[in-house]
Amino acid sequence: MILHSLKKLASFFPIVEWSATYNRPKALSDITAAIIVTLMLVPQALAYAMLSGLPPHIGLYASMLPLIAYGLLGTSGALAVGPVAVAALMTASAIAPFTAIDPDLGVAAAVILAAISGLILLLSGILKLGFLANFLSHPVIAGFISAASVVIAASQIPTLLGFSASGDNLVDILKSISSKLDQIHQPTVLLSLLALLILVLSRRYLTKFLLILGLSKFWAQTLSRCVPVLIVLIATLSVHMGLPVFNGVKVVGDISAGLPSITLPNMDLALWKALWLPALLITIIGYVESISVAQSLGIKRRERIDPDQEMIALGAANFFSGLSSGLPVTGGVSRSVVNADAGAVTPAAGLFTAIGIIASTLFIATWLSALPKFILSATIIVAVLSLFEADVFIKTWKFSKRDFIALVITFALTLLVNVESGISAGVILSLGLHLYRSSRPHIAIVGQISGTEHFRNIDRHEVNVCENVVTLRIDESLYFANARFLEKRILDILVEHRQIKHLILMCSAVNDIDISAIEILEVINQQLKESGIGLHLSEVKGPVMDQLKRCHFIEELNGKIYLTQYQAYENLSCFNN
Repeated sequence: MILHSLKKLASFFPIVEWSATYNRPKALSDITAAIIVTLMLVPQALAYAMLSGLPPHIGLYASMLPLIAYGLLGTSGALAVGPVAVAALMTASAIAPFTAIDPDLGVAAAVILAAISGLILLLSGILKLGFLANFLSHPVIAGFISAASVVIAASQIPTLLGFSASGDNLVDILKSISSKLDQIHQPTVLLSLLALLILVLSRRYLTKFLLILGLSKFWAQTLSRCVPVLIVLIATLSVHMGLPVFNGVKVVGDISAGLPSITLPNMDLALWKALWLPALLITIIGYVESISVAQSLGIKRRERIDPDQEMIALGAANFFSGLSSGLPVTGGVSRSVVNADAGAVTPAAGLFTAIGIIASTLFIATWLSALPKFILSATIIVAVLSLFEADVFIKTWKFSKRDFIALVITFALTLLVNVESGISAGVILSLGLHLYRSSRPHIAIVGQISGTEHFRNIDRHEVNVCENVVTLRIDESLYFANARFLEKRILDILVEHRQIKHLILMCSAVNDIDISAIEILEVINQQLKESGIGLHLSEVKGPVMDQLKRCHFIEELNGKIYLTQYQAYENLSCFNN
């Protein structure tokens, strides 16, 4: 009884399971990874809060309790939760109307977004709806993220030039920039170019250079990833020292050094109504990104990732972000990879990272108020441009024209209209493509391969066929959306094969059948019976047979149900009659 209770508890709190074998070596590995991720997360948290149009300390708040919540509930030892670029951009777009009225209202809107996202994820996880993420196709996700990376990078150009600009899409941003070119601050531009150059070169070549010098792979990668932190420290120190080259350079400004208070989000019903749809879209993209990264790393690490439990863990992370005045969070790609490479073994690495962020907020947040904004913008640009998948366009075009159209539409709407339009179109297109494909299932006429009991498509293989027996292999489950397509295909067969006496439906790929499809089969059965043609089924799976037994179809069937296609063909074909 106690063992059963512990297993049930572990299913909701994975920490119960992994903490039972937690030891000193694992703790040292997790702490090492947490230190490296903390060094990455501090500047990223500030940068993504700025990208969201929020005060910088909001990013730090979103990197405390959410990490603790995920550490207690998550199933991935490598996933590093916190603010990420794409979710930050979507947050900025959603709260922009409220920020324009009052900056404090914009902060309240961001907090509500996190809370709604958390509630959606928690409910979905409890109802085990993790499978729904599978309906968002990779081309659509790639199109959205690629376009979002371009918009994010473009939105940071004004800061690199020394002034402010705005816009919901690439066109608006470029128009805003062109109208303010007379405000360019040359020292900021030069320093920005230097920062970008250092970040790009260190990202591409520093690890290789350090390996040549004899450093281990771990330390070479670690030092390379600490370059953004080093730039942050040098630039901030330079401003504090009053170096002339930094005169007139815009800085982050006041960063709250205290810890967030735990309070409920603004309960204004009008705000919640206005933000539920953007929150839903942020939730979809955030979960898809997180589960993709977690499963990808899980395969390499031989970890079992539970999609539904991940929903609950990410839901709790976002809900607690809302309770602690944070913005929406999810699992970051780059941070998670670094976390894994740095040796993170369990979700405790996230707990230690949260401690690091808390310490950073308490002891260096005020000092970082002198951090130049262009440093954060340069960090964002270098990070997000790695998300742009140029080759996905070529690959998708070669593989599927329909997927390519969905990719281009999602990319174009995100780039030229706004992120909500892009991802909304992506979701609709993904579902539309799925319904279109499943409503037109592949149905092949098959024949027997000589000397075997195997049956294959007559258009692809040399097979034996009997002109008075036609076998249709249905390569899809049958339901309301494709039942009429099957009926039409059978009617076409009757027109093409005038000598047909028997029609066999080979159901080896039919995993499910609904009442609408059964009703269509009953109509087909009656039509064939009136035409003197027998309707037979073969290789019907157990669950489908159970469904057929619940109605009168089997009793009224104008033919037989055969265990195998070979038995059906052997009994009915002209070769044996």
